[in-house]
Amino acid sequence: MAKLTFSGGIHPLGKKSATKDKPLVTIEAPELLYFPLSQHIGAPLKPLVSVGDKVLKMQKIADTDAFMSAPLHSSVSGKVKDIGMYLNHTNSKVPTIVIENDGEYQDAEPIHTKSIDDLSPDEMRKIIREAGIVGMGGAGFPTHVKLSPPEDKQITHLIINGAECEPYLTSDRRVMLEMPDDVIGGIRCLMRLLNLSKCYVGIEDNAPEAISILQEKTKNTGIDICVLKKKYPQGSEKQIINAITGKEVPIGKLPMDVGCVVINIGTVAEIYRALAQGIPLHRRIVTVSGDAVRNPSNLYVPLGTPFNALVDACGGTKEETHKIIMGGPMMGIAGISLDIPVVKGTSGLLLFSEKYAHNEAEINCIRCGRCVSVCPMKLVPTTLDMYSRKGDTETLIKNNIMNCMECGSCTYVCPSKRYLVQSIRVGKQKINALRAKEAKN
Repeated sequence: MAKLTFSGGIHPLGKKSATKDKPLVTIEAPELLYFPLSQHIGAPLKPLVSVGDKVLKMQKIADTDAFMSAPLHSSVSGKVKDIGMYLNHTNSKVPTIVIENDGEYQDAEPIHTKSIDDLSPDEMRKIIREAGIVGMGGAGFPTHVKLSPPEDKQITHLIINGAECEPYLTSDRRVMLEMPDDVIGGIRCLMRLLNLSKCYVGIEDNAPEAISILQEKTKNTGIDICVLKKKYPQGSEKQIINAITGKEVPIGKLPMDVGCVVINIGTVAEIYRALAQGIPLHRRIVTVSGDAVRNPSNLYVPLGTPFNALVDACGGTKEETHKIIMGGPMMGIAGISLDIPVVKGTSGLLLFSEKYAHNEAEINCIRCGRCVSVCPMKLVPTTLDMYSRKGDTETLIKNNIMNCMECGSCTYVCPSKRYLVQSIRVGKQKINALRAKEAKN
């Protein structure tokens, strides 16, 4: 079978051996759980509970009327201990509901009780929203919005993203290996929702067991398992679309503009559980790895669990931790504390010793062009870096800085160790601040 790929990209070491064959370990919820009210792209939520209230496991505790949003559910039963400002996955203090676990795990009523075969497309969309499902790959885009394209956007391709291209992370792999029936059930639901007879599942060739299982279970179903060449950032929406369909999403456009919907493999499994069993999103798989972790593992974790509980479940650390990364090493965010809780988009927690945490000093750009050759978005990172440092927002906009996905490929290959991604992020922040000021005036 031909292996599919895209133009550009890099080939970092996978570093998945420590966890790729580790089965899921379900961990108990701690005494206190923290639920930030902003875990998705879109409008922040408002609490539906008050301090002192008794809550049930899987009870909805926060929501909003906004379409671009997704409600939040408790992962335990217990009592609301506080609603205040606490650290979240962006290293910022945000409004957060704190729940004291009573250890009883009393379940709330299912979010629906109708047979999955009797659900209409509109009912499925409403249930997916009510279940609080967002992109589990880390982006946090509300899934019901992706599945509600405007009437003038005809969807021709449903692509399920199993290309876990970030080093170290193996959470998606465990979904495919241990929950294949949920994945396939979710795909069938999405095919019916979007009125499609065919679906494409993209998996990188470094996950042969997952490829084999899904190929066996999807024979004669209209579900095509597409083997992708191992390359980063293969799992990005625009890159996986290009690899599988040959289509290119134009600058400033969305996948639906070329007839595509891309859903993460873990998200698909959550969709099936919501539609088939009425279970909202209240837990997720997190890969805990890195050279400072004593026993790297794939953990099935209640949302709201602080990172320190995950580290304890892995036997603690064997070396002093010098760097914490929430997510993968390429696009993840450096953490400042292990008190930060697991949220819907937490795919990984990486802890590194001083050996891997050092930062090298920048030197002048040598104009080698390596960053240009690997950029999957066909941008010129050196130009964006230069004008970002100068604060020239007008030139940055002309050079399509907002189309940068911040994948880090340019920084990875730079022989001068330029902080290209950081510089580009600063440029974007300046543009967003300027636009916000203009809108206010």
